[in-house]
Amino acid sequence: MKPNPALSRFTGLKHLARALFWGLLPCLALAPAAADPLEQGFDQPPPEARPWVYWFWLNGNISSNGITADLEAMQRVGIGGVLIMEVDQGIPAGPADFMGPSWRALFQHVVGEARRLGLEVNMNNDAGWNGSGGPWIKPEQSMQKIVCSETNLSGPMRWEGALPQPETVAAFYRDIAAVAFPTPGSYRIPAIRGKAMYDAGYSGGIPLETVPAEMVIERRALVTLTPLMDATGRLVWDVPPGRWTVLRFGHTCTGVENAPAPKTGRGLECDKLSREGIEANFAGMMDRLAADNHLKPGNVGPGLVATHIDSWENGSQNWTPRMREEFQKRRGYDLFPFLPVVTGRVVQSLEVSERFLRDLRQTVSELVVENYAGRTRELAHANGLRFTVEAYGSPCDYVPYGGQSDEPMGEFWSPSGAMETCKGMAGCAHVYGKRIVGAESFTAGDQERWREHPGALKALGDRAFCEGINRFVFHRYALQPWPELRQPGMTMGPWGQHYERTETWWAETPAWHQYLARCQFLLRQGLYAADLCYVQPETPPQGFGEHPRKGYDWDECGADVVLERMSVQDHRLVLPGGMSYRLLVLPATETMTPQLLRKLKDLAEAGATIVGSPPQRSPSLTGYPQCDAEVKALATQLWADADGARITEHRLGQGRVIRGIEPEKVLRQSGIAPDFASGQPLRHIHRLAGDADLYFVANSAPRRVDTTATFRSSGKVPEFWWPESGRRERAPLYEERGGLTSVALTLEPSGSVFVVFRAAPGADPPVVSLARNGKQLFSALLEPPVQVVVRRALYGVLDDPQRTRDVAQKVRGFLERGEYSFPVSALAEGDDPALNATKTLAVEYSIGGKSYSAKATDKNTIYLTADALKLTVEKARYGVLTDPQRTRDVRERVQRLADAGETSFLVARMAEGDDPAVLVVKTLELEYTRNGEHLSARGTDPELIDLKPAVFDQPERVAEIRGAAPGHLRLLALEPGLYQAQTAAGKRTERLLTDLPAPVQLGGPWEVQFAPSLGAPESATFDRLLSWTARPEPGIKYFSGAATYFKTMQLPPRMLSRTRRIFLDLGRVEVMARVKVNGQDLGLLWKPPFRLDITDAVSSGENRLEVRVINLWPNRLIGDDLLPEDTERNPDGTLKAWPQWLQEGKPSPAGRITFTTWRLWKKTDALLDSGLLGPVTISAAEEFEL
Repeated sequence: MKPNPALSRFTGLKHLARALFWGLLPCLALAPAAADPLEQGFDQPPPEARPWVYWFWLNGNISSNGITADLEAMQRVGIGGVLIMEVDQGIPAGPADFMGPSWRALFQHVVGEARRLGLEVNMNNDAGWNGSGGPWIKPEQSMQKIVCSETNLSGPMRWEGALPQPETVAAFYRDIAAVAFPTPGSYRIPAIRGKAMYDAGYSGGIPLETVPAEMVIERRALVTLTPLMDATGRLVWDVPPGRWTVLRFGHTCTGVENAPAPKTGRGLECDKLSREGIEANFAGMMDRLAADNHLKPGNVGPGLVATHIDSWENGSQNWTPRMREEFQKRRGYDLFPFLPVVTGRVVQSLEVSERFLRDLRQTVSELVVENYAGRTRELAHANGLRFTVEAYGSPCDYVPYGGQSDEPMGEFWSPSGAMETCKGMAGCAHVYGKRIVGAESFTAGDQERWREHPGALKALGDRAFCEGINRFVFHRYALQPWPELRQPGMTMGPWGQHYERTETWWAETPAWHQYLARCQFLLRQGLYAADLCYVQPETPPQGFGEHPRKGYDWDECGADVVLERMSVQDHRLVLPGGMSYRLLVLPATETMTPQLLRKLKDLAEAGATIVGSPPQRSPSLTGYPQCDAEVKALATQLWADADGARITEHRLGQGRVIRGIEPEKVLRQSGIAPDFASGQPLRHIHRLAGDADLYFVANSAPRRVDTTATFRSSGKVPEFWWPESGRRERAPLYEERGGLTSVALTLEPSGSVFVVFRAAPGADPPVVSLARNGKQLFSALLEPPVQVVVRRALYGVLDDPQRTRDVAQKVRGFLERGEYSFPVSALAEGDDPALNATKTLAVEYSIGGKSYSAKATDKNTIYLTADALKLTVEKARYGVLTDPQRTRDVRERVQRLADAGETSFLVARMAEGDDPAVLVVKTLELEYTRNGEHLSARGTDPELIDLKPAVFDQPERVAEIRGAAPGHLRLLALEPGLYQAQTAAGKRTERLLTDLPAPVQLGGPWEVQFAPSLGAPESATFDRLLSWTARPEPGIKYFSGAATYFKTMQLPPRMLSRTRRIFLDLGRVEVMARVKVNGQDLGLLWKPPFRLDITDAVSSGENRLEVRVINLWPNRLIGDDLLPEDTERNPDGTLKAWPQWLQEGKPSPAGRITFTTWRLWKKTDALLDSGLLGPVTISAAEEFEL
């Protein structure tokens, strides 16, 4: 049927008028008198807010054409910068030797192209991804360790001989001292390698145990033999009576090299405890690159703007040439009499020895922070560069280490999360006044295999934002050196996200990158809002702590921040730059230095509130034993008679010291409500930008959430700033009461929003509730928060008690941090009950008194919500169902999959191990219950069976609310009924909607056109929507790329009216879709729900629908593995050598469409569902104001 021309003209005018009215109304309501920088930056984020990528160069395989193509591709899609690392990951060597003449010329090309394209470049400070080293580091400039040889003598006698030279690495050894002492017993201090800094990571307290006297070396009995020994180790000594032990101490290289570096860039790691060490490394590389590119102090981008140190994977060191002088200067006593302690022996007493070891670790920590990180920053600034660092894994306190950088960085992994470094590095940025907090983002192992895409990454990314990250650096982009497109092309071994221009979806990432840029822009504004500052123990090396998250956010800091940066203003603990906290929370330890206690006393007297228990002694040997007496005296002044039970508070000056009460309770008792609370599990982060409160709120669940959230903000009007679309509007429903504002909030699966509170004088009373037919739909009244009670949690191989752990406390820890879903594999961290085995987590829990259970295996995420699936497989038959001889009962097999959380699987998996009908397409027929509902499913070998709902079961959408003028809301009603709104002043308005057109489902046929040169036919007709993998044509079954669906759809005239919005819902899409209606591009749908408003593009009658769907690479890689080999490969899938046809720029002689340097898919692997799966529906919503 042809459309009516008059109606079409009317429809166009109608759309224009309605768009002007409804579009301008909320904007006018939000528009300030002058341009607002927050709004401008959100609407059009500046280039500096864009995400970056780790740009890995693989073993010299670099070309100028590849560099240009990569950088141009990044710039086109909204990438703002690159962090370059050259690594060796089993790729055949290329022509450009690291730091050789051609390599440096290529690097200059990078900088020039980056300047042309407006991109920033950060260069790792060596080859590989860890540490600081290279062939320019001499052994004497490298990381050093104390080594020792032992000689046992009996006197009296005159002994002449050579003491054995201790361990010598890289032909480098220097003596420190030779000492002798009466041979004690065999006792050795536990964990001495960590305590003496041979290994990093020990940060325990100071034990008070004693050891028998015969195990102790009396300090006065030590004899220094160094003056009696020559440079060769020859010693002449008159040995006193008795048995004596002689120790020859020296230092040598640790032997650690930078890794995984190409051969031409590999060398010793520089000394991290001396300024000369990092100076030698900087001179060997970054000084030369800065000179090549004419950098000077004050340099600004684009181009080369920074240098980087990645995560510490270099082991530890405990010596440097000036160690004795540095120790004396910092600790106030000589370390030489205590050298035997580093061998595990006890000098004077166990407590004294343990204190010395703590002081040794403290000194090493300070030297790493100051001479390595601090000197790197100075050298970078002298060359006009910023300094970024992943400050963890090191033999020093992480927080001050990161504080030496300009931009600290954490990391997180997909799918496990592994986010502990993100919160820690964000806190580091907060306490040291750093604006940008980066993260190595979405790092993955070989399980990723081109399976991820923006929609799959978003929830994890939002979680990182809520931890405090505000710059994503995608891990990773491998440099693609070929001028012609090789897909998927170069990999960085099996590691990381495959995030290159060769991805099927690369050209469609601008929307995702714009989303990230909007978030990153707002998350850099103003200051982080926190109530608590936790002080770390003074027992280095300290990592990152984890503290409860009960609506009161926190940072943590070391003693240096308290001593040097913290003051008090208006009873708040304040840092330079404006960060402030309500409470200072002390570590749960019995030790503290006198100088820290003196500062705490000053802070309390100035008005601070301090929470914690009094220390009993100092952890250090400095000033011992007088230091302990001073600690006790200061503790008495601070805590007085507060015992934590009968008396919990002591007033001191203008402040108070509290004992025996958890910090959150202290705040509640002071009338401070949680900063954020919600009726459903949501993540958040809060920043203060001038007079505005910026709350980022994210839903990490794969389901829509309709809830109420309460924010500690008052006297301001909440607005929704939607970073996916850029839309800004007033919050439709909210209520302010008692210094809090409650806001009705709807978030789609993996959805997020900024709730922005700004002053709006004279605003009308807001709408606080909306009902339909007397039943409440939305309310600004806070719901009771979800309370999940874990009753039992087991993890491991559940039928083997020896390989199973009770992990209930670990699971409760996730819930306390607001994590109601988490990767099962996280339970193995620190205590893996069954190494190299796939483990299962089984949890029994309750919500609101109702019992639930959930199971999932290592590679899955578990959800502890009321949506948890309870699946019972009642019947399952697989085979040729009309032939009992070729049919199997597979109920137990399917039930095992469901119990393990694998609710989506390929039918063909049922043939594994017992194929009932070889070389025949078989059918699986199921009957099962899902949360009590009886269901059935049926599919054939190529198809996917999915036992879970597309999105978790939840009430159907009845209405959507939008912002409008103050005191009003704009409603999109999807069902007829009587809609009633009420304002905070009690005013009621209502609207009766009697009728709405029924949704229209679009059936087949669909015409589908496939992208050329990827193995598929030019086009095909689909009688119904199904996965491409279910098609008989190999070119479609194994297709990877973009295909466009065409459909002519009929819209009845009654569906359109002035007051209606028309929505297109694509149902299930694998994995993203771009929609056009009547030739009008309506944008990209890159995550569920795949639904959009098409009102302004449709008219009555015939309408032309185009849906361009993009899937992932695995299916084509699997299909290509069925073809003859075209390269020489190692057993692990890596290349032995570059194939000749590739070097000549020719296609694969075997007819393969793909080429990759690491084979991660095999022909026997299951295919991934792909394409438009539907159902596709058109629906109408009535639009009106209440």
